[in-house]
Amino acid sequence: MSAPHLPKVAGIDPPVPTPAHTSAPAAPTASATCAPAAPAAPPSPDALVQDRLAGWLSDLTTLQELTERLARTADLDDALRELLRGGASLVGASRGLVTLHPAENLGHPRTVSLGLGRADLGHIETIPHKPGTHSPYVRLLDDLPPAGDRSGTAHPDIPGEDGLDPRHREVAARLGYAASYALPLESAPATATDGPDPGPLAAGRLGAAVWLYDEPAEPTERQRHLAGLYCGYATEHLARLVELEHARETVATLREELLPSRLPRVPGVRLAVRHRTGPQGGGDWYDALPLPEGALGLAIGGITGSGPGAVAAMGRLRASLRAYAVMEGEDPVAVLSDLELLLRLTEPARAATALFAYCEPAARKVVVAGAGHCSPLIIGPGRVEYVETSLSAPLGMLACWEAPSVEIEPEPGETLLFYSDGLLHRTGDAMDRGFARLHSAAATVPRTARRDPEAIADHILRTVLPEESGPVHEGEDVVLLVAHFD
Repeated sequence: MSAPHLPKVAGIDPPVPTPAHTSAPAAPTASATCAPAAPAAPPSPDALVQDRLAGWLSDLTTLQELTERLARTADLDDALRELLRGGASLVGASRGLVTLHPAENLGHPRTVSLGLGRADLGHIETIPHKPGTHSPYVRLLDDLPPAGDRSGTAHPDIPGEDGLDPRHREVAARLGYAASYALPLESAPATATDGPDPGPLAAGRLGAAVWLYDEPAEPTERQRHLAGLYCGYATEHLARLVELEHARETVATLREELLPSRLPRVPGVRLAVRHRTGPQGGGDWYDALPLPEGALGLAIGGITGSGPGAVAAMGRLRASLRAYAVMEGEDPVAVLSDLELLLRLTEPARAATALFAYCEPAARKVVVAGAGHCSPLIIGPGRVEYVETSLSAPLGMLACWEAPSVEIEPEPGETLLFYSDGLLHRTGDAMDRGFARLHSAAATVPRTARRDPEAIADHILRTVLPEESGPVHEGEDVVLLVAHFD
């Protein structure tokens, strides 16, 4: 009776092994010479099926665990490291490296290693290309199959392999590896039934990975099959992360282009700014522009939403505020009133916070108006306190916005600190504790740094957002604008 045909399970369809032959009778012993030993019974087809199903179940469980761990990575470098760890466990290797070479318009090449230092990668890069090849990959990956072939390439015994470049043997001996197994990171082409176009990286070779063995070795057919399935899934995940990272970089570049390229120089005031963009590219912004008669306009704000739409809306809002500031900057309330009317007419689905300050350094006078934005903080030798601005609603929230302005008279050596609410949110604390933390950071600015706006900005960020702080709201932008009055 032959073994029944087994169905495919998640792409794993190795052939059913041929049943073992009946073993030969055992030789008689001195204590049992009356009758020969009974022949061993051949394994039943049901036992073979159960063993094969058990093996498939183990493979599926392993693949599920590894792909779930990979799917939880949201950073490209983290995903590459997880790919190396998962692949090493599948093929039984201890070290390796992976290199990505996306299309030119989607990012730069990058290489991540497992168990290899920077000097080791440098040695690997000295392995010469094969004649007639122009592979963009690390030299270990030169002999991968051509595009369209997703199988791997093994070098099971590098010291004894004929035809291998002597430099390859030299590098292998120097780094202590004796065998390698490489796999391309290549997606299967999309078909007509796959739905919408999945993007430019959905098909084609994105890169390659290679794992290194300390002793001569070669992965089994089962290990190769599992590693191929794992790398196929990993390629799709990496392609999505490459596109996401490229989109974030594009938004960040656009955002930077919409913000001031440099801060103006106005006698009597020195400025510094710190800007950290959240991963989604939020709508926080700042501005500093010279105004007629030696005045200076300082603005900071944020618009609801994230991504390219919020960045574009932020650019329109900032450009409009600049125009209003030039026309009627000495009246900050009028500037924000005009901005509110424009926002309501052109961006009816959005709301925004804003703060505008009209500074006259020669007269040591600053007039501030705010619309739902955090109050400035004044820092000086004799005081560290929040400016008492009136409570006001954000722009676009009410049918008609209006709030009184407040006048500040900074003393020589004092500093005004304007900031976005992201600085408080990213502490992970409630707002009242965030305000307290910011006040404490301002109060502890070293005496030697109090006349340097750059040093003040750095101290505030280090103190309010230390690297070891607790929960952080990664999506929040942080803007810190410092104005020091000489």
